[in-house]
Formats: sequence, C-alpha cells, structure tokens
Amino acid sequence: MPADLQVEEPTGRLRGFTTATGARDVHVWDRAFLPWDAYFGVVWLATAVFVLGAEFPSLPYRVPALVLLALMVPWYLWAGRPLLLLEPGALPAASARYLNTALVLFLPAACLVGETRLITFALAPHFFMLARLRRAILSMAALTLLPVAGWGLLWRPEAYVLLLNSVAAVATFTFSSFFGAWILRIIEQSIGRAGLIAELDASREEVARLSAEHGAASERERMSREIHDTLAQGFTSLLMLVQAVRSEMDTDPAQAHRHLDLMEVTARQNLAEARALVSGGAPADLDSGSLPDAVRRLAARHDPPAAVTVTGEVRPLPAALEVVALRTCQESLTNCAKHAGPGASAALSLVYAPSTLTVSVRDTGRGFDPSAPSPGYGLRGLAARAAEAGGTATVDSARPGGTTVTVTLPIR
Repeated sequence: MPADLQVEEPTGRLRGFTTATGARDVHVWDRAFLPWDAYFGVVWLATAVFVLGAEFPSLPYRVPALVLLALMVPWYLWAGRPLLLLEPGALPAASARYLNTALVLFLPAACLVGETRLITFALAPHFFMLARLRRAILSMAALTLLPVAGWGLLWRPEAYVLLLNSVAAVATFTFSSFFGAWILRIIEQSIGRAGLIAELDASREEVARLSAEHGAASERERMSREIHDTLAQGFTSLLMLVQAVRSEMDTDPAQAHRHLDLMEVTARQNLAEARALVSGGAPADLDSGSLPDAVRRLAARHDPPAAVTVTGEVRPLPAALEVVALRTCQESLTNCAKHAGPGASAALSLVYAPSTLTVSVRDTGRGFDPSAPSPGYGLRGLAARAAEAGGTATVDSARPGGTTVTVTLPIR
C-alpha cells in the first residue's frame, strides 16, 4: 500500500449516510461495499472471457491485453479499494495516481482488443467516486472514446463497424456521465441530510441536557420552598418559644409550661414534616385529615392561636392545590409571628367557590411597605407557589394597619 494510504480502514466512506430505518451507526456504504467488490470481479471476469473468446485479433495480440487486464485486479485491491473506503476527496493525490494508472492499463488493452472495453462498466464508478465531477466526466470521455479511436487507427475496420463502435462509445459515455452525475448529487444530498440529522441529534441531546438541568434547578427550588415552609419555619417557632420560656420561667411558670408543651408539639410536627419531605408524601397536617382540619391544627399552634373561618362547600381538592393553600397559611402565620409585633392576632379564611379556592390570612400587626424589596424568601416563594398552581397572590399592608395575604387558586 502507498505511504499516504497507511491508515486504518475507516468505518464508512460516507459519514452519517445511514438508513432511514436502521440504527444510526450502520452506514449504507459499509453494508453495500462488498457487493461493489463482487460487481468489479464479475465484470472483470466477463471481460476476460470475452477477450479470450474473441475471434479478432489473433492470440498474440490478445495476450498483452489479458496481461494488462490481469494487472488491474491487484492495482484495484492494493490502491483503489482503500481509497474508495475513505471520505470523498480525502487523498486527492493518491486518487489521481490510482485513476491515471488504471487508464494507462486500460487504454492499450482496449485499443488492442475491442472486447476489453466491457470493463469500462467496472471502472466508471471509481472515477465518479474518487474525482470531482468535471474531472470524472473528462476521464469518462477518455475511458470510452479514446479506445475506439485507437482501435480504429490500429486495425482500420470497415466504416460501418467503426460507426457502430463509435455510437456505442458515445452512448456509454452519455449514460455513464448522466447517471454518475445524478448519483453524485444524490450522495451529496444524503451527506447534507446526514449532517442535518447529526445536528438535530446534537440539538436533541442539548435540549435533553438543558431540560435535565432545568428539572434539577426546579427540584432544588421546590425543595428550598418546602424546607423554608416547613423545617425552617418550625425551627424559627422553636427559637421564639425558647426565648419566651426563658423570660417566663420566673415570672409566669404556667405560661412557660404552656409554651414548653407547644414546643413539644412543634418539634413533633417538624419531625413529621421532615419524614414527609424525605418520603415525598403529603404534608403531615394534610396526611391525616382535610384541608380545613389541617389549617385549624396549624392555627392552634400559633401564639396566640389564630381564628379560622371556612365558607362554601368543603370538598376534597387536588393534593397540589391543598399543599399550596396550607403552605400559604404556614408562611403567613410565620411572618406574623416574626414581624407583626407583640400581641398581634391573626385570622385565617378559606373560601370554597365552584371554580376557585381563596386563602386569606390577616394579622393586626405593625404592617410594612409592600413596594419595598423583600429581603426574605417567604413572600417570593409564596407567590411562586401560587403561580405554579395557576393562581395569584396579593399582599396588602400598611403602617400601622396589619397585613393581609390573599391567594386565589383555580379549581380545575
């Protein structure tokens, strides 16, 4: 093998030229190249048989043609076939050398014995596979027309015989050039489509990767909200109760004991929420009753206990909707305990309408400016939860005048 062909045999000549129904890593060219070898062998063998059986010229003239014909086989196997397995135009110098040598072997034999021209049908595809279209067509002209001209000058056949051979050569040239150019365009189009398919696959992989990243980010966001609305708020309540107990131990033991009981209830509730969070189940309050019952238990743990009113027809709702409603109450009561000020009371309202559920939490605390940027995560998380459920969240507050959080959720 020539020095510039010392490469491992690639997996396919046409990268990405795949079947529509097969696996994407199975190339049509890979599967079809062995039949091309067989085609070359059959055409070569038929040509040799025709040359041996020719009545003209005599055997001494046919022997050199057979020798040149025989040399084409090792030249094809040694230099041609490895080039045909490469990408088109991969080694132009080696391709030109192979094609020129094939012409040098073919033309003298074809001029000596007319039957040798049959092997044109095996050589023609190589020119279109390895050369550019213009060079391939010019080579086809030399491959089909020059042998007839040389044969006619050498043997001086009768005029009608020369005419028939010339017409056959022109027909062969026209047929080969037309179908060679057509097949090349099909191959180029297929390569282009294969490139588009590869880009589409890459785009799909990128979309899948971005979707996975978005899903992971959304899950982190969800877990952050869940932890904020459950564990973090529970720990905040515990800290506030610890501070209250410290100040009441000497002055109001009864109240301190009540707060200790509330600390135990809050800690147990926090433990239940942690287990529900890990298992992916419903919030602990919802796991053992309806939404109004869960809101009442939540209100009872508030200090002081919050009032709860429920209007409309109470009925089971989608779990995601009830979770948003409960988290709204949790976040609002936690904000009331942290920011409303001492002695502030809170009231919760659930309004069941035919197509909506409205959750409202109002406190009588000091209020705040809703237009000011919120440093915390609670209200933003509350609004995000409502938006994910297709609802709306509004916060009305004034100094002093208390705060009202209203979340309206559609019932589908």
